[in-house]
Amino acid sequence: MSDKKIAVKVDHVSKYFKLPTEATQSLRTNLVNYFKGIKGYREQHVLKDIDFEVEEGDFFGIVGRNGSGKSTLLKIISQIYVPEKGKVTVNGKMVSFIELGVGFNPELTGRENVYMNGAMLGFTTEEVDAMYDDIVEFAELEDFMNQKLKNYSSGMQVRLAFSVAIKAQGDVLILDEVLAVGDEAFQRKCNDYFLERKTSGKTTILVTHDMGAVKKYCNKAILIEDGYIKAQGEPDEVANQYSYDNANTEKNDDGKTVEKLVVDNLEVNLLSSGQTTPGEEILFEVSYNVLENINTYIAFSMTDIDRNIWIYNDNSLDYMTSGIGVKTCTYRCKLSNVNNLKMKLQVSVRDSNDKMVAFANAQNTPIILVSRTDIEDSDLSEKDSSTGLIQRNGKWEY
Repeated sequence: MSDKKIAVKVDHVSKYFKLPTEATQSLRTNLVNYFKGIKGYREQHVLKDIDFEVEEGDFFGIVGRNGSGKSTLLKIISQIYVPEKGKVTVNGKMVSFIELGVGFNPELTGRENVYMNGAMLGFTTEEVDAMYDDIVEFAELEDFMNQKLKNYSSGMQVRLAFSVAIKAQGDVLILDEVLAVGDEAFQRKCNDYFLERKTSGKTTILVTHDMGAVKKYCNKAILIEDGYIKAQGEPDEVANQYSYDNANTEKNDDGKTVEKLVVDNLEVNLLSSGQTTPGEEILFEVSYNVLENINTYIAFSMTDIDRNIWIYNDNSLDYMTSGIGVKTCTYRCKLSNVNNLKMKLQVSVRDSNDKMVAFANAQNTPIILVSRTDIEDSDLSEKDSSTGLIQRNGKWEY
């Protein structure tokens, strides 16, 4: 059991909205409908028994398709909506950034908007004074803070609103689809900020459709589908489930979205030792069953668990197989230039369009320890300078 304190607890939350089905001004019609049990609305259940905890210091991802209920969940956590069932507990001061520019007044100056927005977030004037310079510096708007907001370009407004949210000294930061704000230079700055925040011990909740961001920043994640939590836990597995669901569904005769299974029985077996030394050969076997006449190939990576970065990967299209049936192959390689690493071997199967058609779950992801005490880590430095990865040296054997 974790010793960390709980920052946000979502306790069996359910939420529905009443959608009108008919409009009538007739008292007689209303009375007749009432006694017949006919309501003038239908209930749209958006969230159904959502239950999870976010610990202090977590960078927590929430993913799901449009309409799955994730933004509604953020508004409940932010106390904009009240749930029909369950409750949300937030420990500490919360800063929500759910919609760009909410709470900003175009007739006020940039400076006045910072103080007004800070007050709306619950900060005193003295607290905003302490944060003001950091906000302006991050937004890169030092020369424009005494101009009215209506004279700002849309990009300048976005930068200011985002900077207020992330530079406000809250205990819990909530972000909804904001990773693409600003121009390329500002996005790089935001990336550096998120990487810094990831290790800062501060709590962040992020809603996004960017699975690369989930894998890069988050240490935990949940996938919401039709108002329920479908998957939760490791960000890689949750992100893979989301990508898989998006790529492998179709409409049935009733118009409902159902899974279209193209590949099943994916298995990954480590044939070499799970505890190895630099330079020793790593050998593993992958097998899967193709159900349709398509071309497939295997993509995999060995990821440093502690730093969450790729050490070695092979997503080459050179080893494509075709046709229905069981495919089995082995891969062998060496990691001569790393030491003291704990890596996970993550495998997926993709088609000729690079669409993920199967992925190995957490129970099917081998862990490899690379360690040798009689050598110095500084002696193991030869890497691909363009990517930071060990240069690919392995090969598939069918």
